[in-house]
Amino acid sequence: MEKSLIKFYQTGTFTVGNRLLAPEQRSVQSGTARSNSLNSGHRACQGCGEALGARYAIDAAMAATNGQLIAANATGCLEVFSTPYPETSWQMPWIHSLFGNTAAVATGIAAAMKAKGRSDVRVVAQGGDGGTTDIGFGCLSGMFERNDDVLYICYDNEAYMNTGVQRSSATPPAARTATTMAVGPHPGNEFGQGKNLPQIAMAHEIPYVATATVADLHDLEYKVTKAMSMHGARYIHIFVPCPLGWGAASHDTIKLSRLAVESGVFPVFEAERGEVTGVLKIRRQVPVEDYLKPQKRFAHLFGKKPDVATLALLQARADRNIRRFGLLT
Repeated sequence: MEKSLIKFYQTGTFTVGNRLLAPEQRSVQSGTARSNSLNSGHRACQGCGEALGARYAIDAAMAATNGQLIAANATGCLEVFSTPYPETSWQMPWIHSLFGNTAAVATGIAAAMKAKGRSDVRVVAQGGDGGTTDIGFGCLSGMFERNDDVLYICYDNEAYMNTGVQRSSATPPAARTATTMAVGPHPGNEFGQGKNLPQIAMAHEIPYVATATVADLHDLEYKVTKAMSMHGARYIHIFVPCPLGWGAASHDTIKLSRLAVESGVFPVFEAERGEVTGVLKIRRQVPVEDYLKPQKRFAHLFGKKPDVATLALLQARADRNIRRFGLLT
């Protein structure tokens, strides 16, 4: 992942120098070339990171496949806000699977296309962290083990947001959810639990694994495009803040994504056949507290008597990511 990042020095304006870039470098919300696969009219919350991530990911996949794409979508926020029966915001062949069998359904679609001799039609599976790391974990591992020709995209907002903000195995330690309350001697989600899905995917030694955030849409599009240029099982894990579930301001979605990367909480990398091939470097690591404070799910750590011990443990986790992936320039 050797690529030069665009540095913006213009401040105090929403244009951020976009008009000064070459057309292929600009972030364009709409245009004749964009498929708008996830169209207007959906019911996502204001500032929803998942809606933004899905729109850019699927549009990139559509562009890479010349529009020959079928999506299988797990039950969850993305399915609920985009397809309130009998309406839909999807402008593409799209199949709603059960909560836990999206990978299996996508595998079946890929097998059907192969049987029909339609090698031009590609398949994407989509799910949230609940449908991916928990309920759909077995089907996903099977898809990896068989090396089925499917790109699986996980939109990780770190809890079951659609059903009331319950903990998932992607919920970070100390976070408050409806099932990990901010009470007791060790409030919030416990340490030592959960799953690191990108690393589990790497352990299967599949062709391609990557992480991305909605703070860098060019990086997200690049990784989806690269994944669609390959065959076999591929996995992309996208960090998508949830203002409602995290207790964050709707205008802070991109800010939180960026702070998660710059603090080391969420390492951005790509791997092929189980080996890391590139990382997104950060110039200066920011304190984890800068990322945690804007979120009410961590408010119990910053009361009249801050929980210094827990904050130190969360900082240590971020520092470990920095060391493990060599994230500092």
